[in-house]
Amino acid sequence: MVAQSNVERHDKTCTSLTSSSSSSSTSSPPPPRHQLSHLPLHQRPETERLQRRDDPDRCPLAVLPRPDPAPVPPAPLAAAPPTHFPPFRCQEDYRVIMDTASKLERSGFYWGPMGVQEAHRLLQDAPLGSYLVRDSRQKDVFFTLSYRAESACVSVRIIYKGQRFSLAGSERSFASLFGLLEHYVASPKKSLTVPYRRRAPTLQELCRSCIVGACGGGEQQRLSQLPLNRVVQDFLSEFPYKL
Repeated sequence: MVAQSNVERHDKTCTSLTSSSSSSSTSSPPPPRHQLSHLPLHQRPETERLQRRDDPDRCPLAVLPRPDPAPVPPAPLAAAPPTHFPPFRCQEDYRVIMDTASKLERSGFYWGPMGVQEAHRLLQDAPLGSYLVRDSRQKDVFFTLSYRAESACVSVRIIYKGQRFSLAGSERSFASLFGLLEHYVASPKKSLTVPYRRRAPTLQELCRSCIVGACGGGEQQRLSQLPLNRVVQDFLSEFPYKL
C-alpha cells in the first residue's frame, strides 16, 4: 500500500510539472529579437535561424553575388616629346651635342626653342653686340646665333659638321660652340660683345669667369693645375669659358 501510494504521488508530481511546463511554453511569448542578438546562431529559436538565413540583409555570413567590374581600357601610350635635334650619325656626335647642350643650360644666354622674330624683339633694345643662342627651327641644324648688329638684329645658323662648329657662310670652324663665340667676342670687328642672359649671373659665376679668363679661357689643362679643392675644380669645369 505504501509503495502504491508513493507511485501515485510520483505520477501526480510528474503530471503537474509537465502541465506547468507546457502551459508556460504556450502562454509565455518568445523573448524580443534584440535580446537574442547576443546569442550564437545555433542557440536561437528555429524561426530566428531561418529568418536570419533567408534574409541576406541581416545575415553577416550571406555572400551576395557582385557584378563583374567593367573592363578598363589600356591607357594610350604617351607620345614622344618633340625635339629639334636631328638624328645623330655616330656616338661621338651624340656626345659632343649633349655636352654642348648641358653647358648651354649653365651659360645663362641659351633661350631654348624661340622664333627669329621673338629673338630680334628681345635684342632690339639691348646694347650693340648683345647675343644669345637659341634652338634652330631648321631640322638639320641644332643651334642659331642671334645678335644685335649696327643696322638691325641678325640671326645666323650654327653649322655642326665633323665634330666642328662654324657659322653659316664662314669657312672657319671650332672644336666647340663656345670656342666659336669666344673667337668672335675677341675679334677686332666686335660683332659680339656681351651675352644677353635670361638672368643675372651669380657672384660664383662671375668669379668663375674671371678665373677662366685669367687662365686663357677654355684651357682645361691650366684649370686642372690650379691649387683648388675638388669641389671648386668641378665648378670650374662645368663651364670653363670666359663668356
